[in-house]
Amino acid sequence: MDPKYEAVIGLEVHAQLLTDTKIFCGCSTKFGSAPNTNVCPVCLGHPGVLPVLNKKVVEFAVLMGLATNCTINKKSIFARKHYFYPDLPKNYQISQYEEPICEHGYITIELKDGTKKKIGITRIHMEEDAGKSIHDQGFDTLIDLNRTGTPLLEIVSEPDIRSPEEAYLYLAKLKQILTYLNICDGNMEEGSLRCDANISVRLKGETKFGTKTEVKNMNSFRNVERALAFEIERQIDLLEDGKEVIQQTLLWDADANIAYPMRSKEEAHDYRYFPEPDLMPVIVTEEWKNEILKLMPELPDSRKERFINQYNLPAYDAEILTSSRELADYYEKILTVTKDYKSASNWVMTEVLKVINDEKITINEFPVSPENLGKLIELINRNIISGKIAKDVFPEMLKTNKDPEEIVKEKNLVQITDTTEIEKVIEKILSQNQKQVEEYLSGKDKVWAFFVGQIMRETKGKANPQIVNELLKSKLEAIKNKSL
Repeated sequence: MDPKYEAVIGLEVHAQLLTDTKIFCGCSTKFGSAPNTNVCPVCLGHPGVLPVLNKKVVEFAVLMGLATNCTINKKSIFARKHYFYPDLPKNYQISQYEEPICEHGYITIELKDGTKKKIGITRIHMEEDAGKSIHDQGFDTLIDLNRTGTPLLEIVSEPDIRSPEEAYLYLAKLKQILTYLNICDGNMEEGSLRCDANISVRLKGETKFGTKTEVKNMNSFRNVERALAFEIERQIDLLEDGKEVIQQTLLWDADANIAYPMRSKEEAHDYRYFPEPDLMPVIVTEEWKNEILKLMPELPDSRKERFINQYNLPAYDAEILTSSRELADYYEKILTVTKDYKSASNWVMTEVLKVINDEKITINEFPVSPENLGKLIELINRNIISGKIAKDVFPEMLKTNKDPEEIVKEKNLVQITDTTEIEKVIEKILSQNQKQVEEYLSGKDKVWAFFVGQIMRETKGKANPQIVNELLKSKLEAIKNKSL
């Protein structure tokens, strides 16, 4: 990006809520049902029907507002947002406009250089989703209204974001909070987290905003980053050529890596907002707000700080372990069995996450229970098995989720700690490898690794490495002294 310009970015994020039923009727919100099966006269907009607000939606909205430092408005009202589109059966969407449920919040992101930045949240409001238009089935447009009436939170940021990287970090933090609260699954590919971006550019030092465009259709965090980078450069090129930026809505084409115009951008008055006459105002009393606050889990930032302070973990470990609530829970369940905090962290960050990433599964689907992983770590710490043997036991645990102690007994993997037995093996290896003994005595220290390798092979990896090293050193020193 040309250093004399700066980008001004605001994001509008739609989070689909994890309620069992829709916002104004009793239809299921289950994803993947046959088209047009989770519908009723209310969400289809039939004449004479009346919406009834789902209380759980309000609770989820208040939770998200509290988690993002918002003011929770005692009174909020619903409004009708009018526009025509085939997948909007009423020709209006029930949303909130002038009086939303949450306002004036912020979240904090951490940039690559370690500095922290607050990104303001203008508002969070409740609304219903539209249906889905399907264009790629070999027919004219098909309409699936299952999604119609699914509850959404729209989270609107202040124009505080200055780069695609900051936008990525903001989105990642929002998703993390939503999933910690267990109010949205954060799946962008399935459309349960969607993002539109408003972008303008201006000369650095300028206080006025430039003309903004809106980019839609970004279905992953990386696509958001790429789309923003493209649009920033496009606007700068126009300004450098003396041309104007036109206010319009653009669609992002991830395959072509370009954004192309969809329509000129609407203003608020184009939607003819007015208060929804069929719904009463939503009143959130202080008492109700405090009841909802009791549902608040430990949030990621405070959990990360606790992991650093309570378990003496590096910030990097704590960041990864608290990246999701489920992963943090898994780690802490390991600690009910072992107090070796760092070893538990190492096993989760290497072996556990490797399997999860390779198999494309979630931590909830991971076959080894945290208690059994804790037992495996304790077997190493009690010198019953070596770290090397543990790496052989772990794949067996993945297949069976058996208690590691059972596996160790079945396969006779208990570590050899008997010094007499280990001494016999060392004497045998040294006697069979006189040439290497002479090399070591002549100062070639690299031969040490050869001896250790041979001893471990002879004992099938079961000899205690610490005892092996101590006894081997003693034996070689004795030979050296004898030869002097």
